[in-house]
Amino acid sequence: MSLYPNVRFMISAAAPAQFPPDTGAEVAIAGRSNAGKSSAINAMLQRNSLARTSKTPGRTRLLNFFEVAPQARLIDLPGYGYASGAREERAGWKPLIEALAPRQSLRGLLVVVDARRGILEGDEQLLNWAHAIDRPVHVLFSKSDQLSRSAGAKLLKDSAPTLKGRGTAQLFSAHKKVGLDEARARLDGWLASVPVSSAHD
Repeated sequence: MSLYPNVRFMISAAAPAQFPPDTGAEVAIAGRSNAGKSSAINAMLQRNSLARTSKTPGRTRLLNFFEVAPQARLIDLPGYGYASGAREERAGWKPLIEALAPRQSLRGLLVVVDARRGILEGDEQLLNWAHAIDRPVHVLFSKSDQLSRSAGAKLLKDSAPTLKGRGTAQLFSAHKKVGLDEARARLDGWLASVPVSSAHD
């Protein structure tokens, strides 16, 4: 089980220049607004309110960096697919996220998808982006406790062709702790990986 006793918030980056140095290892976590991303972060890192949860979609506006261990970071990306966010603000997210692409410390992406809705257009775009920059993706089908066992199995089976060659997936529920150990193991594996090189070496 993953235990991060010294997790700390680092910065809410509004510009690439504010990103922490490109050293160590980091994992980005993304998802549609209200997919359960903040709850997933809090569950995986065993914190009650490290990432803010809200019934109001689109609260994450910037790239939030958390240090979970020395030289190991989790990046909370803005929620997507929420039309009421200011157009200018949404336009500002794209260069921030694109600026992650060349970071050698970026080891993978966790994508939180509401299990009741499945993989939608915004999720597809993120999968394509990660595939284009050659980063592995692991999908957390959140709120899976609201599905029957057979419906959960069908979701995984039906999503396999969509994910083929671009990512893996599992059922997850922060509330019921479904798949929590598996998700932590994936996060641990990426954060423990050693970058092959660094622009700062």
